[in-house]
Amino acid sequence: MTILNDITVYADSPNQSDKAEQLAQHLSLAVSNMLTNDKPQLLVSEAHIAVTSPELGKPIWIDFTQGKNAHRRQFGGGRGQALGKAIGLKKGATPTILDATAGYGRDAFVLATLGCHITLIERNPILATLLEDAINRAQNDPETQDIAKNMQLIHQNSVDYLAQLSPEQYPDVVYIDPMYPSRQKAALVKKEMQLLHQLIGPDTDSSELLKAARKSAKKRVVIKRPKTALPINEQKPSTTVESKNTRYDVYVS
Repeated sequence: MTILNDITVYADSPNQSDKAEQLAQHLSLAVSNMLTNDKPQLLVSEAHIAVTSPELGKPIWIDFTQGKNAHRRQFGGGRGQALGKAIGLKKGATPTILDATAGYGRDAFVLATLGCHITLIERNPILATLLEDAINRAQNDPETQDIAKNMQLIHQNSVDYLAQLSPEQYPDVVYIDPMYPSRQKAALVKKEMQLLHQLIGPDTDSSELLKAARKSAKKRVVIKRPKTALPINEQKPSTTVESKNTRYDVYVS
């Protein structure tokens, strides 16, 4: 059960009203004339677009210019980090990447920072809205504008998107980060992950996506997994790359 049907759009100031109206119309959502604490809302402000929800405590938005993304950009370890190795980044080799499950766009931003052109596919309209807002703001920031130019967002189902590509359009790498299973104790889950579960619901099509990705990737498919989790559909990868808590299963084409 997702929160999409319950969400409304709210402008935090009169000069954001037109933007809120346009966004609500685009998403087929209602506009609210008040900020509420008992139902989820898309909060439109001059600074950003955020999601509020009673369970979250405070608004959540995506920001590629500050916070965790900025820290990872500056201190993430460059091409030698596990994600870069799994993708196949080498001296003189910068593959094109399709991120089939963009989510908050954190790994996509890291890969764009490392010079990769990356297409982010996000089928959830709320997450796609947050991503589009974050990319736009990154394009207007001197420190991230060149990175943001490497990021293209498409709001679509990834299986459908891959199916419509011609062989000439196939990416070198398809990257998949499936939804981790929800924990029983919600307090143990970070607020950002709680929102993802509320917006997206459980993972039900990883096997189908892996099949589509393996047909379309020119060089490899990379799947991010919890370190102790089984491979998707129990398909043994060609190789794996591990970090502290994460494993990247690599399927070489």
